[in-house]
Amino acid sequence: MNEKRKHYLTDSKVQSAIDQTTMFSIIDVNGDLIYANDSFCKRLNYSEEDLFDKPFNRLLKSPSHFHIVEEHEKEAIWKEEIQIQTKNDTTCWFDAATVPYYDQFGNLEKMVTTYYDITARKHHEQYIEGIAYTDYLTKLPNQNQLYHWVDNQQININDVKAILYISLDRFKQINETFGKRIADKVITMVAERLQNFQTKENFLFRKDGDEFVVIVKEELDQEECMAKAENIVNKLRIPYKIQDRQISLTVSIGINFPYKSTYTNGHSKYDGIETSLKQARKAMVLAKKNGGNRYCIHTNQQKKTLERGYLIDLELKEALAREEFSIMYQPIINLKSHKVVGAEALLRWNNREFGFVSPSEFIPKLEESGMIVPVGKWILENVCRRMKSWQEKGLLMQRISVNVSPIQFKDKYFVQDVKGILNKTMLDASYLEIEITEGTILNLESSMMTILELKSLGMHVSIDDFGTGYSSLSYLKQLPIDTLKIDKSFIDDLDRDGEIITNTIINMGKNLHFRIIAEGIESEKQLEYLKSQQCHEGQGYFFSKPVQPNEIMTMLLQQSS
Repeated sequence: MNEKRKHYLTDSKVQSAIDQTTMFSIIDVNGDLIYANDSFCKRLNYSEEDLFDKPFNRLLKSPSHFHIVEEHEKEAIWKEEIQIQTKNDTTCWFDAATVPYYDQFGNLEKMVTTYYDITARKHHEQYIEGIAYTDYLTKLPNQNQLYHWVDNQQININDVKAILYISLDRFKQINETFGKRIADKVITMVAERLQNFQTKENFLFRKDGDEFVVIVKEELDQEECMAKAENIVNKLRIPYKIQDRQISLTVSIGINFPYKSTYTNGHSKYDGIETSLKQARKAMVLAKKNGGNRYCIHTNQQKKTLERGYLIDLELKEALAREEFSIMYQPIINLKSHKVVGAEALLRWNNREFGFVSPSEFIPKLEESGMIVPVGKWILENVCRRMKSWQEKGLLMQRISVNVSPIQFKDKYFVQDVKGILNKTMLDASYLEIEITEGTILNLESSMMTILELKSLGMHVSIDDFGTGYSSLSYLKQLPIDTLKIDKSFIDDLDRDGEIITNTIINMGKNLHFRIIAEGIESEKQLEYLKSQQCHEGQGYFFSKPVQPNEIMTMLLQQSS
């Protein structure tokens, strides 16, 4: 080491600067803390006397890295995230980098560890995880947390005694009569009453809107489960006193008793739960059709009773061949320049018997039947062809977005189909963006492989309806996605908790270098808030409803002129 370097290392000002900007400690071979600099002591609120010559393990809330270093004794450096208890009983998180030192005989002598404080980041991650797995209004678990419960309890469908699918009757009228604030209060009070029926074996979650689900795992026979449902019906119809009002409502409950013979080998435990949920929901719909304020048990004969659903299933089988499907486009707007930078393709169905059928009604049926795969392929080809024709007319957009169902995304020929469509339509892949939901990426390994294949073609990938599905922060950090689309429900609630959630998603997404798009912008107030948070892009009825292709052409022509 030359004299100049020695001077810097021994210079008191340099040492003071290092001590103020870096936290580090030295632990001896017995695991006792023999040195900690001032920055480290201050962060933990300990004095030197509190720490020195005492076992370091007593401060740790995570496993001791001293023993881990012993197991990897010849490694030059070991890094890990650790938790340390402060003197005032709070917990700090650190990125710890430890270098072991050995004596001349190769025996471990001491360890020098530097610490980088990541407590704020960890709290942020925990907050995001809470958003992902907890219903923001009732604080009940949401459906995402159901899958964690299934994993943690090691449950399959044969362990479930019953599924109770609960829906409030005519809740829309309460919303329209008393307003959203009162309606939300009713939902929270219903949730509180339902928690009185909760046991440690069962799982209660808010499914969506005015719907709740109880997964019954406790040892009850069918009669006891029906008695439980009857009790819920009776308790929930007791009037709700809110301010100076008394609001009365009733509920409909669908019950499904899963049978082992219903689920064959090859199905995952999630498939069994999902199938049983759908069957319980069908029973709930029938309870509503019979006037509500009751429960109904799922039977195999209910398909015939639910006439519209049955007939729509039949009509869907021929819809593609009869050319009843069409594609509308909703513009995506740059919130800074107010220019159209893209469009989202949306499937529509005009049936010969029923007329226009809502996508929320027929798309789940396409997925259930598997028809979403050929229909999805048809959508992709038509959208790519349309985008190419616009480009040939000199009408340019940055990209066109297509929603891809989890069923289609997991199809083994999906990437091959996309590649073939791009070649056939001669569209540059960089103009195509695939939108997938959070539920699509539950299996991280296979999802990663498919996304990487799409990215290798030059395409963009976005997560649609972010904040309502299965994503965790760890997933997002690993997946090579380009865009996060904030779900409309958070934009609707910008005057409530939605503002906090939206702001958090925007900041998190920008830190991870994602493009952020807000869905469902319907007012100038929403737009101004999103612009103040520097959200990149948006779409919604404030700008334009979904329109025919020729109207997109008109917008682009006006923009270019």
